[in-house]
Formats: sequence, structure tokens, C-alpha cells
Amino acid sequence: MFSVLTLNLRFGLADDGPNGWHHRKKCFSSLLKEYRADFIGFQEANDFQTDFLKEILAEYDFIGKRNPAPAFWQNNIIFYKKTWKCIYRKHFFLSPTPQTPSRLRKSLWPRQCTIGMFKNNDRSLICVNTHFDFDVTVQVESAEIIMKKINCLPSDLPAVLIGDFNASPLSPCYMVFTGHNQPSKSKGNYFKDVFKKPFPATCHGFTGKKDGEHIDWILYRGRIIPKDYKVIQDTIDEVYPSDHFPLYTTFKWKDN
Repeated sequence: MFSVLTLNLRFGLADDGPNGWHHRKKCFSSLLKEYRADFIGFQEANDFQTDFLKEILAEYDFIGKRNPAPAFWQNNIIFYKKTWKCIYRKHFFLSPTPQTPSRLRKSLWPRQCTIGMFKNNDRSLICVNTHFDFDVTVQVESAEIIMKKINCLPSDLPAVLIGDFNASPLSPCYMVFTGHNQPSKSKGNYFKDVFKKPFPATCHGFTGKKDGEHIDWILYRGRIIPKDYKVIQDTIDEVYPSDHFPLYTTFKWKDN
């Protein structure tokens, strides 16, 4: 069994007043002590936030940090327990030129994706962490780019896809990942969603309201099955860790 947590960290340079990073960071030790996932995906991570998390996650390594990078840069980081070995990693931009800092034409920001392939004894797994822009066509193109990259990796390996997609499970990019719009006879290796209808809110804007959109996802494919899953909607040490709620899932291996 293994576990996954994902959270849009809310970049630390944002002027969020009482919800600023220097107020929120105190709760992460408690959060990550309670939810000590094998894989933790953060979006919107400034370097100083990643450095802080590295200090409190001493038994983890991580991938996805652009180095060197501008001070304002935001990464999609995957922290993973050192019991796992990263045997492949890839960071790329969601654009026609994925190996250089760039963006799709209608994208407001140069969005990125981090992929890692991990091994623990006789178990192997692919973990993908990303953050989508807002335009629907950009989201679809981004999903197609990611699917193409994932499908170049061994198809027999289970994969988990996490992130902030800025889109609901009814969106066209969701259909790209899940294959809902494909012909019924299509044999594509598509993803399933850990969560089901009615999808719980994941974005709350520091209000704690539980009626927002479900725009953060945990998708999976291959021989793994979700065992437990939740959106962590409570405060931690009396503050919200972000303007998004963390999502947490445990998976069990589906053996023959």
C-alpha cells in the first residue's frame, strides 16, 4: 500500500495578509505529520517554500525544482519518501517547446509538469504533478501533451496524476485524461478518478467554505485501487494551509 497527497501551496510571495505564507507555514509540520504520504505533490511552490518543506520532510527527497530560476518562479514539486528510489524524472513545459521555458499561445503563465518513475523493492510507479492554466483550449492541449509523455513510459506501470487543473470533472481536459469522449472500442490507457459525484470542494479562497469547485484531482490508472480518500477541509493549528484544500488518498496494489 502507498499514499498520495496533493496541494496547491499558494505561492509564498502573494500578498495574502493574515493568510500569507509566514502565517501559514507553521501548520505544515502538523499537516505532514498526520498525513505522511509516500508521495506529496505541491503546486505554486516558490523556492523558499520548497526549502522550508525540505527541512520538515527530512526523510523525503524531491524532484521538480527548476535551478537556477527567477525569484518569483513557481514549481510543481514531488516529494517522495526515501524508501522509494527515483529511477526516471522529467520536467517540461506545457507548450510546443516543452524543454525550454515557454507557454501555449493563450496561456497566461508558462505552465509545467513534473514526472517521476519510482521503485520500491519489486514495486514501481509513475507519479505526475502539474498545474493547468485557465483557458479551455490550453487545458485540452496541456492534457494531450501530458498524455503523450506518459504514454512513452512503460504501459504496465501504475500511474498517479495529481495537481491543480483549474477545471471541473466535467471539463474537456478531464475527458482527455479519462477517455470519456473516446469511442467505446478505444483501448487507450486512460485514468480513473479517485473521487466520485458529488465531487467535494477543493478550492475555498481561505474561507473554508465547502461549496466551491473540485479543481484539484487525484487520477490513477493501472493495477492499483483507491482504498481511502478525503479532502482535508479542516484548519490545521487554527489556520488553513492554503487557499485550496489538500487531497489525500491511500492505494493498494491490485495483484493477480
